Amino acid sequence: MTPTPPDDDEPEYTQPGLAKERTDMAWTRTAISFAATGAAILKNHAVAGAIVLALGVATWWIRRLFVAPGGEQSRERRLLLVTVAVTAVGLVALVVALTARSKGLR
Repeated sequence: MTPTPPDDDEPEYTQPGLAKERTDMAWTRTAISFAATGAAILKNHAVAGAIVLALGVATWWIRRLFVAPGGEQSRERRLLLVTVAVTAVGLVALVVALTARSKGLR
C-alpha cells in the first residue's frame, strides 16, 4: 500500500515555517484549558479542582522545560516530552479518580 500524497491545501504543507508557533499555541491553549477547568471545579470540589489547576501549570511548565533555548527540539527530547506528559496526565487522572471514589463523589 503506497501512502497518498499530502493535500496541498493543508496548512502544514503550505506554511511549514509556522509549525513551531502552532505547536506552542496548542500547548498554551491546553494549559489555559486545564487552568480554567480547574478553576471551575474548584468552586464545588476543592481537591479535584486544585489538582486540575496544578495540571494546567504543569502542562505549561513541561513544554517550556523541554524546548531548547534556540527553539529546536531533538527527536529524543520530543519523545521524552510526550512520555512525561502522558505519564503525568495518567497519574493525575488516577489521583482524581481515587480521591473522588474515597469521598463518595460521582
